[in-house]
Amino acid sequence: MAGTMRVPRTRGVLSGILLILLGLWGALLPLVGPYFHFGFAPDDTWVYTTDRLQLSIAPGAAAALGGLILLFSANRVVGMFGGWLAALAGAWFAVGPILATLWNVQGVGAPLGAGDGRHVAEQLAGFTGLGVVIVFLAALALGRFAVVGVREQRLNEPEPPGRTPRNPSSTGATRGRTSAARTRRRPATSTSRATPAGNASGPGAACRGPTWWSRSCRARRRGARRRGR
Repeated sequence: MAGTMRVPRTRGVLSGILLILLGLWGALLPLVGPYFHFGFAPDDTWVYTTDRLQLSIAPGAAAALGGLILLFSANRVVGMFGGWLAALAGAWFAVGPILATLWNVQGVGAPLGAGDGRHVAEQLAGFTGLGVVIVFLAALALGRFAVVGVREQRLNEPEPPGRTPRNPSSTGATRGRTSAARTRRRPATSTSRATPAGNASGPGAACRGPTWWSRSCRARRRGARRRGR
């Protein structure tokens, strides 16, 4: 059971990076949006209010933290905690401006755009659409962390009965002993050429090794063959 809690660190990398970027976008858009004339009133940068803290900065920080956990987590439980944290942050981006009116939170401000299309784009980019995308990525990460891969399952399967577990060190030692035994059983070979049959004794017996092809040894071998005839 403990082995199935470990997961590869690469499992939540993509979702983690995207969640970090989207969390930073949602948290900083009301503060730096006026630089690009895209965001919410007032048209001044770095204007902090408690409404912006509750509706943008806090959920953006939560989404970025969840993505950071997913990015570096190698434990299934910790990774799923990061995924749930990011999912809750995305849900708050989507429905937070509506629910916050129950405790007299007015909102982060009116959209800066002049037309209706610009208003819709700013609202989607800062809250509703952003929240939906964050929830989707968090759900994707949760699904990946909830699944036990085939490779992980094989690593945690018990060894079949009667089968000795493989030990790399013992396997290497066994191979070394086998190689040494083969070396000892191997017959010794001489660097010199063997003497042909019939010349083990006689005139050509001394012609061995480097002197085998000398002129005198060849003459002795020819004489021995004539006498044999």
